[in-house]
Amino acid sequence: MGTSIKQALSQVHSSLQDVSESWRLESEILLAHVLLSSRETLYAWPSRELSGPQLTEYLALLQRRERGEPIAYIVGKQAFWDFELMVNPQVLIPRPETELLVAIALELLESRSSTALRLVDLGTGSGAIALALARHSKLWQVTAVDISAQALLVAARNAQLLAVDNIEFREASWCDGLDRNGYDLIAANPPYVAVGDKHLQQGDLRFEPSMALAADASGLSDLEQIIQQCKPILKKDAWLLLEHGYDQKQALENLLHGAGYANVKCAQDYAGVDRLTSAQWQN
Repeated sequence: MGTSIKQALSQVHSSLQDVSESWRLESEILLAHVLLSSRETLYAWPSRELSGPQLTEYLALLQRRERGEPIAYIVGKQAFWDFELMVNPQVLIPRPETELLVAIALELLESRSSTALRLVDLGTGSGAIALALARHSKLWQVTAVDISAQALLVAARNAQLLAVDNIEFREASWCDGLDRNGYDLIAANPPYVAVGDKHLQQGDLRFEPSMALAADASGLSDLEQIIQQCKPILKKDAWLLLEHGYDQKQALENLLHGAGYANVKCAQDYAGVDRLTSAQWQN
């Protein structure tokens, strides 16, 4: 007699429960991935039997998760905004708090959806921010920049899967090669965790690309570089949006004011943490 869906889900090891508080949900995601079905199917057909290879694959995926590998890398995808992205260890896993950056950008540009604008996403990774903005208006031309050629391959593949064509990809370090006075909004989710921070050796972060996470100067070095490099390429009254760490609000505000930006404002994420600072270039 084979193993049913209900029985397979009951085989979750206690070690997975130690890895994640969402262990039950994650076990369902992994089994649905193996069965090429939805989680709803698992509840609709609990007595359905798995084939031998399916059970073997499911148990192998459970073991990977028990070792701490992020579930998004295991299944190769992650939900973001109103779509799904392909992800792999070459890119950061898009997080819900980064959706705040998209929400603020769309709020700032709310009255200009029918206007041809040029937008930039610095350090695009999987393309999450760039694709969310590009999908909002076909009239917006988005440039997605990353120093990693491997990351750009992932982002370009996501654009292809989502049929987004008002986006271009550029392999560069931050603003290198971008047009002077050329952009209406620049968004960035750069590395902002301090080098050596203990959290880099915990949880999912252990498996994600360190170059996309950690920065010198207590996590501020890349943020400061972006602030300076964006000045000559932003149009007058254009916006710069920066995701940052929970304790970097004041430092960023000082850097932005010192660099000549105005209307500096910090927004909190859904957990009430200072997460996103916006500023307007008026020189």
